[in-house]
Parts: sequence; structure tokens; C-alpha cells
Amino acid sequence: MSSSDLVAISATALPQPRFRYSPCVKAGPHYRFAGMIALDPETGVLESGGPGAETAKILANLLAALPEIGLGLEDMVSATIYTTAFERFPAINEAWEAVFSEGIRPPARTAVGVQALPLGATVEIGFEFYKEEA
Repeated sequence: MSSSDLVAISATALPQPRFRYSPCVKAGPHYRFAGMIALDPETGVLESGGPGAETAKILANLLAALPEIGLGLEDMVSATIYTTAFERFPAINEAWEAVFSEGIRPPARTAVGVQALPLGATVEIGFEFYKEEA
């Protein structure tokens, strides 16, 4: 694979980056989403309500963008969750399990406690997908 095989991808349902980076990069059948915080795609305002509400917003933004990109939850391989409020992780899990309910294979997942996140967020999640061309 050469650098010409790497494609930057965006979707109208995703908040626009405030800095210079690609929201998603496709490398062959691999898709890597940059860490997402709970921004409203239209206003750019951070979701209020703490870790559970932020996680729900991140997942809602992702779910809204996946059809435009040509992916589905079944293509998700892994997720990495960063949080400044590890003691409130049950709220993150509750929002997570609302999406990955019975019958949906959840991806591999890693959770990391951190000291700070961009724009005062309490949760940031990065996602990886795998989907071969049909």
C-alpha cells in the first residue's frame, strides 16, 4: 500500500474539525476515525450533561455518518474510549449499551482515564472499521 491508497473521508453528519486533521482515513479496507468528542455537527457546541450524554452524542454522530461513508456497526472492529471522569464510567456504559444491545456484536473496546480532553469534553472515542470492497 502506498500513500496514494490513503483517502481522507468526511461526512456531513460529522462535526467539522476545528484543527487540521482528517475525521476519517481509509487505508484499503481499514477505516480509522479520529477521536470524536460530543460536538453538535451544526453548531459545534459541546453536548452538556456529562459522560453519559457525551457518549450518547458521539455515538449518534457516528451512526448518522456511517451510511454516508458506506459503513455499518457490523463493520466496527474496535473503539478506544478516553475519559476524564472514570469514576462515572457506568454512565458511559449505559449510553454504549443503548447502541450495542442484544443481537449486535460489539467491537473490541479499550477505556483509558486521562487528565484532560479537547474543549473541556469528558469523553472522546476513536473508532476503527474494516470493510472490504464489494
